[in-house]
Amino acid sequence: MTSGLFVGMVLGLQGYDLLQRFGSEDSLGTGAALALLKELGPVVTALLFAGRAGTSLASEIGLMRATDQLSAMEIMAVDPMRRVVLPRFLGGAISVPLLTAVFIAVGLFGVQLVGVQFLGVDQGSFWSQMRGAIELGDVTEGLIKGVVFGVACSLIAVYEGYNAQPTAEGVGRATTRTVVISAVLTLILDYILTAIML
Repeated sequence: MTSGLFVGMVLGLQGYDLLQRFGSEDSLGTGAALALLKELGPVVTALLFAGRAGTSLASEIGLMRATDQLSAMEIMAVDPMRRVVLPRFLGGAISVPLLTAVFIAVGLFGVQLVGVQFLGVDQGSFWSQMRGAIELGDVTEGLIKGVVFGVACSLIAVYEGYNAQPTAEGVGRATTRTVVISAVLTLILDYILTAIML
C-alpha cells in the first residue's frame, strides 16, 4: 500500500507536468488509471512480491531441504510436493492478483491526492474522464497480468527453494536466483502479454 501510494503520487506529479504542456490537465485521471491498470500495478506488485514473499518462500523451502525435513517427510510417505510446495505456490498465485488490485486502488488515491488536492485539477473532470475512458478490457488486462506474474513468481520461488543445495550457501544462492529470475521473467512476460493484448 505504501509503494502504491507513492507510485501514484509520483505518477500524479509527472503526469500533471506532462499534460500541462498540452493544456490537458483534466485528463490526468485517465492517463494515470491506464498506466496503473495496464502496466505499473501488475509489474511493480510482481517485483515487490518477488523481493519480499518470493525470497521468503525460496529460503523457507530451501532451509527445509538443508535440514532434511523434506527427506524425513518422504521417508514417512508424505509427499512434500503436496504438503509443502503446492500450498505455498497456490498462496502466491492467488495473492499477487489481489495485491495488484490493492496497489492500483491505493495508487489511484495517490494520483487523486496530488492532482486534485495539491495541484488543483478539477475533481469532477478527474473522475468523470477516468470513468468514461476506462473499459473492461483495460481492467481485464491488468488482472490477467497479475495472475500470470503471480503464477510465474510463485513457481520460480518454490522451484528454486525445492532444488536448492542443502547448505547455507545453496539456500542463499537459491534466494538470489529467485529474485533475479522473477524480475527478469516478469518484464519479459509483460512485453509478451502487452504485445498479444494490443
